[in-house]
Amino acid sequence: MSYPLSILDLATVSGHQTVRESLEATVVLAKLAEQAGYNRVWYAEHHNMASIASSATGVLVAHVAANTGRIRLGAGGIMLPNHSPLVIAEQFGTLAELHPGRIDLGLGRAPGSDQLTQRALRRDPTAAEYFPQDVVELQGYHNGPSLVPGVEATPGKGTRVPLYILGSSLFGGSLAAALGLPFAFASHFAPDALEQAVPLYRERFQASEQLERPYVIAGVNVVVADTTGEAHDHLLYAQRRRVARFLARTDHLSDEQADELLDSRSGQQVLQMMEYTAVGDPRAVRRYLDDFARHADADELIVTLMSPGLENRLRAATLLAEVAELPAA
Repeated sequence: MSYPLSILDLATVSGHQTVRESLEATVVLAKLAEQAGYNRVWYAEHHNMASIASSATGVLVAHVAANTGRIRLGAGGIMLPNHSPLVIAEQFGTLAELHPGRIDLGLGRAPGSDQLTQRALRRDPTAAEYFPQDVVELQGYHNGPSLVPGVEATPGKGTRVPLYILGSSLFGGSLAAALGLPFAFASHFAPDALEQAVPLYRERFQASEQLERPYVIAGVNVVVADTTGEAHDHLLYAQRRRVARFLARTDHLSDEQADELLDSRSGQQVLQMMEYTAVGDPRAVRRYLDDFARHADADELIVTLMSPGLENRLRAATLLAEVAELPAA
């Protein structure tokens, strides 16, 4: 495997697990990822979702960073239209001062929520239109000079926290190329534009102070277990949870109810979001990821481990690290 491998941890709250248990599990997984040789672990900003506990993304990154020693950690990503660039610059500048050389800041323009939640966030419905300007403003707070006369980020100034543009469209690829930033494509849940966005990004890329050459991170779901049968059982569990979460807005459907949703037209659309999913025993998953990395023209893959429960996710992370021959600590 000639590319780095990273983890996107959604801090999933599953079954009868409490939020505290989910947050504790993020630390356990990050420690294993550090020892197993993964490149980085990212956490995503989602709001008003009972099954995801990473809404206060910067706080979670701080907690995990304080309980690990070397692995890169960051946001994958912060939905910048929900925040002022100065506040995010200060938050991640603080993290960078406390954990130098370990903090990433991925930025997206989606709301990470529904319309009701957008209003609760006091989010301006037009905020996404200013995403490019907000990214540049944030970058100025970290790298200098500040684009707002008389305003500096403290902490933040001089930390040069590396920025990543997250996206699932040609817009994200174009912006990342114009700013000379790495491009992380959300192919793990929005696969449609992958084959168009990455070539566009590479073709239009302009070198910057942060990055000399284009750099693509592609997201992919992974369901790996000791046996093929066990992996497919885990995949079915993940599929049932996904349709329950997206279509019924609950995690408390019976298997029969979830299967009915899976068979519906809406259910098939939800499953299409999981087009890029590696499932099987370790060797089969390794083959899939190698093929996917070539297909995506990716420099790095970031995986979402979809197996149920912490024990199964830890086992999956271990199996994947072993078959990928990651440089264990």
